[in-house]
Amino acid sequence: MKLPDFSVRRPVFTTMVTLIVVILGAFSLTRLKIDLLPNIELPTVTVRTEYEGASPEVMERLVTQIVEEVVGTVPGVEEMTSQSSEGASIVRVTFGWGTNIDTAAIDVQSKLQDEISELPEDIIAPRINKFDVASYPVVVLGISSSLDPVDLTQLIEDHIRYRFARLPGVAQADMWGEFKREVRVELDPDRVKALGLSLNQVLEAIRNANLDLPAGKIEQGSFEVTLRAPAEFANLDQIRHTVILKREGAAVTLGQVARVRDTYEKPTRIVRVNGERGIRIALRKQADANTVEVAKGILHEIEEVNRAYPQVHIVPVINQGNFIERSIANVAQSVLYGGGLSVLVLLFFLRNIRSTLVISLAIPISVIATFALIYFGGFTLNLMTLGGLALGVGMMVDSSVVVLENIFRRRDENLEQPMVAAVEGAREVGGAIVASTITTLVIFLPLVFVRGVAGILFQELSYVIIFSLVCSLLVSLSLLPMLASRLIETPDHLQSRRTPQVERLIAWAGLLLKKLDNGYRNLLQKVLQHRLLTVGVAVGLLAASLLLLPFIGTEFLPPSDEGEVRVTGEMEIGTRLDLLDQQAQKMEAIVYPSVPEKVSTVISVGSSSWRPSDSSKTEISLSLVPVSQRRRSNIEIANDLRKELSGRIAGMAIRTRAPQGQFLLERVLGGDEGLTVEIRGFDLATLENLGKQVAGRLAAIAGIADIETSQKAGIPQHEIRVDRDKVADLGLSVRDVTKVLETAVAGSKAGEFRAQGNSYRIFVQLQDVEKRTLDEILDLTLATGGGGQVALRNLVTSEEGFGPILIDRKDQQRLVTVKANVEGRDIGTVAEEVQAVLDTIPRPAGYELTVAGSFEEQQKAFGELLVSLVLALLLVYMVLACQYESLRDPVVVMASVPVAAVGVLAVLFVTRTTLNLQSFIGCIMLGGIVVNNAILLVDQAGQLVRDGMPVSHAVAEAGRRRLRPILMTTLTTILALLPLALGIGEGADQQAPLARAVVGGLTASTLITLVLIPAVYSLFHPETKGEAS
Repeated sequence: MKLPDFSVRRPVFTTMVTLIVVILGAFSLTRLKIDLLPNIELPTVTVRTEYEGASPEVMERLVTQIVEEVVGTVPGVEEMTSQSSEGASIVRVTFGWGTNIDTAAIDVQSKLQDEISELPEDIIAPRINKFDVASYPVVVLGISSSLDPVDLTQLIEDHIRYRFARLPGVAQADMWGEFKREVRVELDPDRVKALGLSLNQVLEAIRNANLDLPAGKIEQGSFEVTLRAPAEFANLDQIRHTVILKREGAAVTLGQVARVRDTYEKPTRIVRVNGERGIRIALRKQADANTVEVAKGILHEIEEVNRAYPQVHIVPVINQGNFIERSIANVAQSVLYGGGLSVLVLLFFLRNIRSTLVISLAIPISVIATFALIYFGGFTLNLMTLGGLALGVGMMVDSSVVVLENIFRRRDENLEQPMVAAVEGAREVGGAIVASTITTLVIFLPLVFVRGVAGILFQELSYVIIFSLVCSLLVSLSLLPMLASRLIETPDHLQSRRTPQVERLIAWAGLLLKKLDNGYRNLLQKVLQHRLLTVGVAVGLLAASLLLLPFIGTEFLPPSDEGEVRVTGEMEIGTRLDLLDQQAQKMEAIVYPSVPEKVSTVISVGSSSWRPSDSSKTEISLSLVPVSQRRRSNIEIANDLRKELSGRIAGMAIRTRAPQGQFLLERVLGGDEGLTVEIRGFDLATLENLGKQVAGRLAAIAGIADIETSQKAGIPQHEIRVDRDKVADLGLSVRDVTKVLETAVAGSKAGEFRAQGNSYRIFVQLQDVEKRTLDEILDLTLATGGGGQVALRNLVTSEEGFGPILIDRKDQQRLVTVKANVEGRDIGTVAEEVQAVLDTIPRPAGYELTVAGSFEEQQKAFGELLVSLVLALLLVYMVLACQYESLRDPVVVMASVPVAAVGVLAVLFVTRTTLNLQSFIGCIMLGGIVVNNAILLVDQAGQLVRDGMPVSHAVAEAGRRRLRPILMTTLTTILALLPLALGIGEGADQQAPLARAVVGGLTASTLITLVLIPAVYSLFHPETKGEAS
């Protein structure tokens, strides 16, 4: 190996190359974007189709099923889900990971265009949206004001909303809970009936009096002049004076039969921000924009807007950027603390500041060089890349420790000059440290091939560790020998410059290490006399630790406190908004005083999304102060609220939720946390019945709370059937009849009213229609083809019942989901119990009951990672076989791998950490890390045996020589990860399971390896009689 020799001879060259790398890395750091996770785009396309007035069953039959069949032929489709509700169909198409979302959207669009003729004629053509991470609001603003609601909406629309929409990186600014202005024409049913006036006449009269049509052109001299005949309403009086009927020579105006008001659309949702009536704006970022930068820009704009418009008050209710910044800062702090602890360990062992500084240089140089890779690789500074650096920090000094310790040993034992000791010391252990680095690196190779969520999440972590370890290896074989040859002094020279206190401290540390050396040598002598017993004890410890496995839970991602609590209250389907709001105010009165940790609150009463079933729901979102500033976690707050609210609000089912990694799950899966049971089949009544059975059985399982079924009992409805024969005899159509009903009850748009550059709808409806009986509505008349009048009741029949408000489907089958929150237990164990319960529920043929959601993803990811683990260990064995040119020695080294399980299982059990994606990755990494200690022992013993030393003596001497570097490398890695393993502060609990698995596994493996490997080595290399003598 010529690199140490070259770098010692060319110190300026070595220094300059190092500085170039450091400058590039430092400059890259200033340009890095910060985000929570690697850039994940969920390849999903949404197709939305509207068909006015169609019931959910009709939507499913005429629209949803056809769209599903057409889209199902697009290549790469993995899953399809759909919802059919009143007048709307939404089909979500998920493609395989790695699919280009733009290409997929174009494919879906072209397929639908080809088959559009299959759909009903009067639908609104399907709209296709690309769904990705950016579809989740980065910041949700709450706007409260004492202004009139309509004026506030107008102010936001005209002056505020666009200020946020134009910010760099903001894709969309959606308003929730706004008050849209409209001109409402409320017809008096008694007067309409007395005049025998039909509603279609009223609509027609308003439309005919509100026109702006071009009337052609005429020639005037040398010009062509365009004629216009603007006849649009200029004010409300003109609408009131519109003639709708002539009776016995007298004109009947609209104002005589109706009240015309300038008002706002009837609200379907009420929003209160921090207790005041308000409006929410959801700001979504562009897919390639940086979350933290976008959030900072939005926060700055909030201050500007609050200054410019003192009559409104804007607060950020939800801010992903805050959580991300705090998480990244916290994990970065853990990395720094870990690096500091590693340096202290080195100082204790080396007892020399110069030597410690020389080794410690490997950390900043490797870290800064890695920033260049992150930047040029197009990665962001996120929890995964920082997690990679945190893991790498402890391992970065490993190679340097082994090299410098060997240089020291040669200087002290062989009395070599610093130049010679530096070159020879690095060359002697060069092969071993290259092998140990390669074994660590090959562990990460299979991770690059892992598919799905786990692959995308951990690829960046793998690249970062691989690059930082390669950098540290190069530093240990080039810069370190060069610096050692220049900076290391002889012991006599050092002693003359030390103070008595430092000398005493160093002497004490030296004595301690000497005792450790002697104690270990004596232990090895006993171990070599009882080799089989040693192996038996190690196997016994492994078997005992495996007994802990059933007590360690499993879940997909580790939970993290995101500083938010949500409380949902649900009343019976069809409950009026004013009644819902009354109960919501009672809920607020209990919730707000109970959570002093809140920063801001938003309550949304009524339909909070496109799902019609949400119209009877209320949701309170509480944003909390950072974790470090409160005593209760968000889970504890949610549990306390659940007890506090239980049975206190009549007619309302209360659910509380503490989002645990919600941002992560939404970004990764587009899904919900908690547990989801899917029931698939074809008959809605059977599905509903099975849903009730499942919900009932789930309630009996410990740890399950807040059970919710997607298929509600349905909305109370009067089904009005038109007598087609009677209608045809009178020269009318079915549409004429249903249109009158629609105008009377739901209301009809009769044109636009323009004012101050804006246009608002003119809306015609019966006065106080919600409070009228069905008989009053059926007394309305309709003009027949012959000019007569006929009452609606003569043309229709009605019957009461319940109708589905939503039909869910998945992979072209009807679906009912039962969702529940899991508290106090891990989701994996609960999911297994749920599956066992589901298997006992009898069901007709063609119906399936399965546990889905994050548990389904967990199963897939664990399967992939298990294959990775086996492949990684196989690769480690092969690399070792190449290194030793032997099939036997790698087996000795690999004996250190299974015993790592002792520490992993013990630490996970004691810290109550689950086996999740992060802890699983920690286990895979251990496969490459724990063999490094064994490599050092086996490599040294092999060299000594080749030099003619008997096996037992060689093993004992190898143990003595390599004890310090093994303890140093192990302790630097463990202490570097300790701050992360403690999981203190935001974001840290995402990385804690990985750090805990590595710390536990490495501690146990090192302690057991130090006695097990010598015993196994001597068993595999029995001494000949000549040697023994």
